Amino acid sequence: MEIANRTFLVTGGASGLGAACARRLAGAQARVVIADLNREAGDALAAELGERALFVETDVADEASTQQAVHAALDRFHDLAGAVHCAGIVAGSRIVGRDGPHDLDLFRRVVQVNLVGTFNVLRLASAAMSTRPADEEGERGVIVATASVAAFEGQIGQAAYAASKGGVAALTLPAARELAAFGIRVMTIAPGIFETPLMAGLPEQVRESLARQPAFPQRLGRPEEFAELVAHVIENRMLNGAVLRLDGGLRMGAK
Repeated sequence: MEIANRTFLVTGGASGLGAACARRLAGAQARVVIADLNREAGDALAAELGERALFVETDVADEASTQQAVHAALDRFHDLAGAVHCAGIVAGSRIVGRDGPHDLDLFRRVVQVNLVGTFNVLRLASAAMSTRPADEEGERGVIVATASVAAFEGQIGQAAYAASKGGVAALTLPAARELAAFGIRVMTIAPGIFETPLMAGLPEQVRESLARQPAFPQRLGRPEEFAELVAHVIENRMLNGAVLRLDGGLRMGAK
């Protein structure tokens, strides 16, 4: 799919990986709907990107809120050709810790946002895409979700996060198979350790330790590198139904 003059919904688009995707797509002459809970950051990014961008305050785990973002794309830009889903949360807790068993509400919250939120965006965005005109090869849309290497090598304390991201990875193929009937592709990227607001808040010693873990290059990934892969997935029609690791050869240990 061509990026120029298409409209893309980018969740978690106000910062980190999502903001990099919004900038990359807008820079390629796409129209972008930035969906995020952070209104201040979202409005600032939309102002930076200009008339091709729109911010919509969005909770991806909420049906009405996400539907509002989809409707905003259709109302403002009269199109929705793709969705890049970067919204998610991270929480760490041992299954049995010093204070007893893992908090069940915390587990539910992580799965609700990361996995249910992914499915919510996928179903509502694909419903909108399914009725748009197909191009010369029958393609109507593309959805790029975000998992994590924790889906495959979850560490101690990552039971909730790994389970939620593992669910995103497992969702990819059946979603791609089903939505193929509408000419919609579904892909997932599983990033390693990237420079995000979460990483920026860690002590420098911890950041340096994390940066040494990939095989090469031994550094944190840059959000722009994630955005470049997203752009390639959108443009390359043969990428469908798969999970792509973007991690510099990182294989996480138990802790």
